[in-house]
Amino acid sequence: MTQAAASGATLFLPIRELARRIRMRELSPVALVQSSLDRLEQLGPRYNAVVTMMRESATTEALVAERDIAAGKIKGPLHGIPYGAKDLLATRHVPTTWGAAPFREQVFDYDATVIERLRAAGAILVAKLAMVELAGGLGYDHADASFTGPGLNPWNTGFWSGGSSSGPGAAVAAGLVSFAIGSETSGSILTPSAFCGVTGLRPTYGRVSRHGAMALCWTLDKLGPMARTADDCGLVLAAIAGPDPRDESAADRKFSYASHALPSGRPRLAVPTGVIEKVQPAVRENFEASLAVLRRFADVTAQVEFPDLPWGPAVSAIVNGEGAAAFRELLENGRAKELRCPADRTGGYSALMYPAVDYLHAMRLRRPMKRSVAKLFAHFDAIVSPARATVSYPADRPSMASIPASPVVRD
Repeated sequence: MTQAAASGATLFLPIRELARRIRMRELSPVALVQSSLDRLEQLGPRYNAVVTMMRESATTEALVAERDIAAGKIKGPLHGIPYGAKDLLATRHVPTTWGAAPFREQVFDYDATVIERLRAAGAILVAKLAMVELAGGLGYDHADASFTGPGLNPWNTGFWSGGSSSGPGAAVAAGLVSFAIGSETSGSILTPSAFCGVTGLRPTYGRVSRHGAMALCWTLDKLGPMARTADDCGLVLAAIAGPDPRDESAADRKFSYASHALPSGRPRLAVPTGVIEKVQPAVRENFEASLAVLRRFADVTAQVEFPDLPWGPAVSAIVNGEGAAAFRELLENGRAKELRCPADRTGGYSALMYPAVDYLHAMRLRRPMKRSVAKLFAHFDAIVSPARATVSYPADRPSMASIPASPVVRD
């Protein structure tokens, strides 16, 4: 059978369908990757979503994938699938800018573990994607906080795509890539996924190696997939998860995924008190529609009391202390003045003087916090909440400090 060329609509298909078409030789990996590259070049600038195109290496890898698949050497469902990576993941001999002007020429001589593992799974990196400078580590307060410009939402380019994984959110939503790798310290996968209408999976801390990823907050940084569906995210997570001797924080346990591996009986889901009352009407409407679907196969309990602990202040204290340490050299050599967002040019200096006692108190709070959540999960299998309390908002809004996060999931 002659392999078909890929149209722009093809990139909106879920990974399993793309993999099936490739396996059956109905779709050429070369054509699929070419379509992704073309859309990135044509549409990526419209959303300020792309930093570096990987056309030469991606085309070479696609040709190899097509040859191997034709010979029956199929690596798995990601073989021949194009993806993008947030530009805080090291890629050998290609700029890794961290979204920040002082690092525009930064090049590493190695690949991040996530990049290595996706290559081993046959996925093809087609672009390094835009991000908020330094992943927001110095306290940005405006969407226009990257040398690539503000991340713009494909649904309405007058609105923000969300941070700090702004490029991955926009690129997946616009069908420029099949999936992307984002990072989250406190909301940076969940926010652009919610604003752009894609599926984001923020793994448990330590599930995915961070070797080769920019450090913002060693205690809270995570890497995870952003994709079309939850199943897509599961497939990607299975490829990138697992122990790594180069990252001592990576959990020493394997992860496997099967879409049919549902729990026995009806899952028990908790909806915390206040998550519906304190959100915008559009968010409430969508969330209640989602609950109606979940109730078809799960037991949903509303108005469950979530532990009343200082979650937000604790996260802020940890990010302030560790973020200042991560970017200390940038702050001390004065190059922070080259950052795009005015708040970033000064925010790190106050963080350098953050009281050690507050940081240590926040770290000590983590133990009782984990115990309290463990008690909740003794009665429920999952907690259900809106990812954000608002829909996306205009990209030219002067300050984001007043935008509320979900009562449970805070950015």
